[in-house]
Amino acid sequence: MHSKPILPAVECTSSTVDGSEISWFAPLCNGDDDFLGLRNPAYKSNWENTSEIARTADRLGFRNMLCPSSYQVGQDTLSFAAAVAPQLEQMNLLTAIRCGEVHPPMLARALATLDHLLKGRLTINIISSDLPGLKEPSETRYARSKEVIEILKQAWAQDYIDYQGYFYQFQLDSSPVKPYQQNGGPLLYFGGYSPAGTELCAQHCDVYLMWPETQEKIHQLMTTLSLKAASYGRTVDFGLRVHVIVRETEAEAKAYAESLLSKLDLEKGTEIRERAQDAKSLGVARQAEMRSLSDKDFFVEPHLWTGIGLARSGCGAALVGNPEQIVAKIKSYQQMGIRSFIFSGYPHRQEAEYFARLVLPHLMTISLPEIHGRIPIHPPNTPLARGIRL
Repeated sequence: MHSKPILPAVECTSSTVDGSEISWFAPLCNGDDDFLGLRNPAYKSNWENTSEIARTADRLGFRNMLCPSSYQVGQDTLSFAAAVAPQLEQMNLLTAIRCGEVHPPMLARALATLDHLLKGRLTINIISSDLPGLKEPSETRYARSKEVIEILKQAWAQDYIDYQGYFYQFQLDSSPVKPYQQNGGPLLYFGGYSPAGTELCAQHCDVYLMWPETQEKIHQLMTTLSLKAASYGRTVDFGLRVHVIVRETEAEAKAYAESLLSKLDLEKGTEIRERAQDAKSLGVARQAEMRSLSDKDFFVEPHLWTGIGLARSGCGAALVGNPEQIVAKIKSYQQMGIRSFIFSGYPHRQEAEYFARLVLPHLMTISLPEIHGRIPIHPPNTPLARGIRL
């Protein structure tokens, strides 16, 4: 495979900013292991393991951590985020919420509480997939998510919530739900590929998250989303969720990638993939299509390895290489306009250590809430901070 020419930058909110938000992943949903498809009890998604991963990522200098949500064995997202928040020094938490699970005013209250616990370091991953046990058309799910987002934005920016939608109708004082962050509240991250999903992101969200694909396809997604956002008079930032395997040499990295598959039973891998709530989504279908186009070693373009998707749903590829190659790949994404990266690896704590030692010193890291001006210099005048007691 030969290197492709650098693709032009796509307009984004933080286009003039050097650096990117470099994040890690909290495997809350039964997704950590040392060999793909082999369920090692040492890597259960319990509090002891996942909190240690979070503290390690914080200590190593990652600026955010995705805390996912899924109806699988593991931990509830908001509960985990609230418990680990006081143990973190500087790292943001990208906390996933599935719209419709919690009544919006109470969801806004929970998020405001968490934002105060983190002193403004909360970011939110909007999810619109089916609620456990239910099956609805995507248009219905995205319409509900749109109402939830509009209610959250009223709660964060107005003194009174006055909402009359199809799913929700109420009038409420917004004092109980004021977040620590100002100028619009916590940033909203969003990943989705359907027309209804990308329209929702373009209209309301701050960061469009993508799973790995060839850089040409990623560039196409970014261009389409940027144009849709412009139709609403907005811009968005772009993020990439991708696994990583970095070692001192390329040969070592590739050998480790192969070792991850060395104990995989393909039927077991399929069973693991199909457990996920997103197993039938358009995004997962795109990951499978990418894997079908890869070479015999599962590389679909230089340093993008799709073998990891044989045993997990969702994000199905990893950057594989030596430090120089991984840094160059990340910078090529940055030149396209990507300003947020959410990495992970197997096992998660071990790969975080490798990445922090071999790659992180060569990258300029930022916090998107700081760049967007959301975190106040002094504690805000909210009821839970410096505001008067109501």
